Amino acid sequence: MDRRTTEGPLLIRLCGRWIEYRFARRRRRTIGITVDASGLAVSAPWRAPWRDIEAFLHHKQGWIVAKLDEWARLPRPPVVRGASGESLPLFGTPVTLEVCTGRRAVRREPQRLLVSAPAPGRAAKILVGWLKAQALEALAPRAGHYAARLDVAPPLVSLSSARTQWGVCTQAGAIRLSWRLVHLDPSLADYVVAHEVAHLIELNHSKRFWSLLARLYPEWREARERLELAGASLPIIQGAP
Repeated sequence: MDRRTTEGPLLIRLCGRWIEYRFARRRRRTIGITVDASGLAVSAPWRAPWRDIEAFLHHKQGWIVAKLDEWARLPRPPVVRGASGESLPLFGTPVTLEVCTGRRAVRREPQRLLVSAPAPGRAAKILVGWLKAQALEALAPRAGHYAARLDVAPPLVSLSSARTQWGVCTQAGAIRLSWRLVHLDPSLADYVVAHEVAHLIELNHSKRFWSLLARLYPEWREARERLELAGASLPIIQGAP
């Protein structure tokens, strides 16, 4: 096997541990590494010598191992079935569900959500519908806020059911945001909104884009990292798209 051209899982010893990682060569200028729920991924320029790639990984080994351990400590996403006593985060704050039989309704109180459903098995669907409404109500004004700071018209904001892609900005200037942002601390949701609003001017990830984002959200680097970790442990609501 020629490791210089292979794409796929490889092994390297870092900090006294054997670490498996995914490797791929790409059209890029520098070696890149990412650590997420899937583990370590490394991408390198087509002509980068293998000795340089391994040297780079050894140079970053402390950071790599610390990040892998951080991801390993994350709790597994809880499954919410729509039953009394279950808990989920709402705008970053845990709330407990109380489900009763009655007309379709959701009422928010401090530390709890009261969900009324015609039948117990329909509570989760009613809950998701309410969460989507809360997400749109909270996120759309923030998009208008950031658009005003860039002196552009407020974008049309809609919701998606994406689990990993938090937001998308279309060429037509519309923004789609995952309704699951409703679970997160508002400061993290704000980062996603600011990111997509910056795309209204720069529909790319050029230096000019990152400069625009820094104007809107100076702490974007920290927020991006926190978002990755927070998103990995969000609840899975049974039956939700």
